[in-house]
Amino acid sequence: MTRVVLLGSSPGPDTAPTGLRLAALPGTPTVGERLRSQILSLDPQPAAIEPGDTAAALRALAEVAESTTDNLLLLPDNSIVHDELIYQITKAKRAALALVAKEPRPEDAPDDEPVPIEEAEPEIGERTLEGLLVRVRAGKSRVISVGTAQLAVTRPNTVLLGPLHLQAKHLPVLAETCRELAELTHLFGQEDDLVQLVVFGLVRKGVSVGIRGRRDLFYRRVTTQEEANEAGAEISGMDEDRARLNNAVKGADGFFTTYFVSTYSRFIARWAAHRGLTPNQVTLISIALGVAAAACFATGERVWMVAGGVLIYFAFVFDCVDGQVARYARKFGVLGAWLDATFDRFKEYVVFAGLAVGYVVSGHSDDIWILALVALSLQSVRHLLDFSFGISNRRKPPSPLPTTPLDAPSDVGLRKALEKRKIERSTGIRGVLRMWTRAGRYRAVHWARKMVVFPIGERFAVIAITAAFFDAQVTFLTMVIWGSVAACYTLAGRLMRSLAS
Repeated sequence: MTRVVLLGSSPGPDTAPTGLRLAALPGTPTVGERLRSQILSLDPQPAAIEPGDTAAALRALAEVAESTTDNLLLLPDNSIVHDELIYQITKAKRAALALVAKEPRPEDAPDDEPVPIEEAEPEIGERTLEGLLVRVRAGKSRVISVGTAQLAVTRPNTVLLGPLHLQAKHLPVLAETCRELAELTHLFGQEDDLVQLVVFGLVRKGVSVGIRGRRDLFYRRVTTQEEANEAGAEISGMDEDRARLNNAVKGADGFFTTYFVSTYSRFIARWAAHRGLTPNQVTLISIALGVAAAACFATGERVWMVAGGVLIYFAFVFDCVDGQVARYARKFGVLGAWLDATFDRFKEYVVFAGLAVGYVVSGHSDDIWILALVALSLQSVRHLLDFSFGISNRRKPPSPLPTTPLDAPSDVGLRKALEKRKIERSTGIRGVLRMWTRAGRYRAVHWARKMVVFPIGERFAVIAITAAFFDAQVTFLTMVIWGSVAACYTLAGRLMRSLAS
């Protein structure tokens, strides 16, 4: 469940922008009517905070944070936004996430900034972007610092568009921060946005506030009928369903899955979802194809081995489709997650058995069973290590960020603390891990790292190709050799991360 707080329109003239009509949309709803219908599934009775008195608004927000145990979504009430964007923001893994827009880099700007960020002088941001003052410094993944009308920020480059999602664990900090900010309103200006002030306080309290852009979705605040007309026309001309479909595909898949499956599997997922197929039903199709592939491999005949390779490929395709259907249709369940995780292993192991049987019945030595058991055991141990590391990693508390007083005149102290933290985390094992992470910016290294861990897509591709063109012995040798390299690589990485924490 998510508690929604609608923030009164700020900054901007008090012209009741929620009553503006969106003539370009079906039914010509008002901005307020459309937004309330969109958040109905999240919170049937959203809290509302009126604009005007900043101190009163901050105290009201503190009361809301103290009165709920649910996640919190702050949303300006003059927002025009895609449903899919609201969904993505509220379902993100980040404990705190803000929607932002970064200033576009001038085309004639030099490749390097003229002054290193650590040497730049803090400033009171006076530039505007989309009607908001640029008073936020953001990095690649999170907000670094925020300023106000009287508190300077170093080289601001971003505006907070409005939506801010906080998981329940941050609500005590939010309540405390809002009450403290309410006593410091003399340091703010009328043009300081309420969301900006909240993020300002959270960041100075050491909360990591992640960022994301609109990407292929729409968000805008409106304060006049002209802006509402423009926004309505723009949003009506965008294909939200296509964006939703694209977002149903995992962004961190392996090379084979990305280029040989996800390029078209999303369209199968949409077809299945529109015809009422559930993710669990798609999972059963995948299981059936996997068992059929094993049966083909068990014959040992070349034509059936080729057929088995085709079937195991499509078993993997539908294994991807079931998750895409779940994300596209927003149908999630514990049973589905269990089926997906369990029967991925089942398909793999039953195919191992089919390959071994086919190798023996075609007149080869039954020593193949030794290779099959080695491949199965290696894969089982890898899955056990993956599961145990994931559990322990989730229990590890995040590394704390530095804090600074809310009334500090600039972010210099905060930035010095961040620089010190960066230096400390750039030595020893942490330094090696940091360098390896940064190397992932290069495309070749990125995909090499994806493939070396031998993800499920690459495993099913190896089975399909080697079984179709060679025999089970080649399949198992490839699985064992590549799997061993992957096991050594991942084990070394996890040991280093454990020692660095």
